[in-house]
Amino acid sequence: MIKIKALHLIFLFIALAFVFLTPVVFSDYGISIVNQIAIFIILAISYNLINGVTGQFSLEPNGFVAVGAYVAALLLLGTEAKNDQFFYEGINPLILALYTPSFIVALLAAGICACLLSLFLSFAVFRVRGDYLAIVTLGFGIIIKLLALSFPTFTNGSRGLIDIPNFSNIYFTGGIAIIAVILILNLIYSKFGRAMKAIRDDEDAAEAMGINTFWIKTLAFGTSAFFEGVGGGLLACLLTTVSPEQFDFLLTFQLLIIIVLGGLGSTTGAILGSVLIIGGSEWLRFLDESMNIFGYEIEAMPGFRMVVFSFILILVMLFARKGIMGDKELTYYLKRLGKFLRKNKC
Repeated sequence: MIKIKALHLIFLFIALAFVFLTPVVFSDYGISIVNQIAIFIILAISYNLINGVTGQFSLEPNGFVAVGAYVAALLLLGTEAKNDQFFYEGINPLILALYTPSFIVALLAAGICACLLSLFLSFAVFRVRGDYLAIVTLGFGIIIKLLALSFPTFTNGSRGLIDIPNFSNIYFTGGIAIIAVILILNLIYSKFGRAMKAIRDDEDAAEAMGINTFWIKTLAFGTSAFFEGVGGGLLACLLTTVSPEQFDFLLTFQLLIIIVLGGLGSTTGAILGSVLIIGGSEWLRFLDESMNIFGYEIEAMPGFRMVVFSFILILVMLFARKGIMGDKELTYYLKRLGKFLRKNKC
């Protein structure tokens, strides 16, 4: 029987093979969808770390994704491009001086800025729990969007940023998604991950057992923010444009649907949820177009795919109330399958 560590290696090789075969198998449209799925995998597993694994009802992802997107965009845009875009209100000299030709450096800076902001916010955020925590973090996401609108010399206001270099190819998005999954799974299976789960199950009991709950929650919050910032940078360079409207609460709500559908606390579930939500909504796009069913011509109904997609989500959640994977990983179910096969001598 294959051991779990060997299974992890098999999954890694499958993921790497998929990344390298994607340009060969898929069209340009298909590659763009796979890129979006990979970015949302990064965002979903990082959001799941604070919301599902640590059990902190946070509604902040759109704020950190926005920070990462703007930082990466401003670093990658050259002086001439910035002067062309900041023509209305002018540009702050600090923003004009920021530049790096390296995509990796820009992504690291995006992640670090989001992480530092999360560490600063944690002193205020983790003074409350539950619904109050959700309200505080929701307010933070709204504030970030308003700041982007209110300081046009730094962000170009409502006009946003365009002509961002398109560096987010499948090798970057897929490769970083694989690295993010490996790092977050290692964190979850470490002593810090066990402390996060203890806080999720009973924070008071965890504190009574000697766990520094504030430090552990801050660690989860900072790690989540780092990868959300990196995901924001990848998203900016995939879309080649950034505007405040892209980072409203709808983005957080979409990520929340993904991790709840996949199973709160399950990294595998977050990956599966990303594939189903992002890929599924695109696959159902044919429902918006006119169709011929048994000789009857049905006119195009824009938006009908989302009605069908929402109905499917409702059915899934009715029959899988803890999500598709629950709070378990795929390896857990593979182990149970192996025991069943051994027991029945299959």
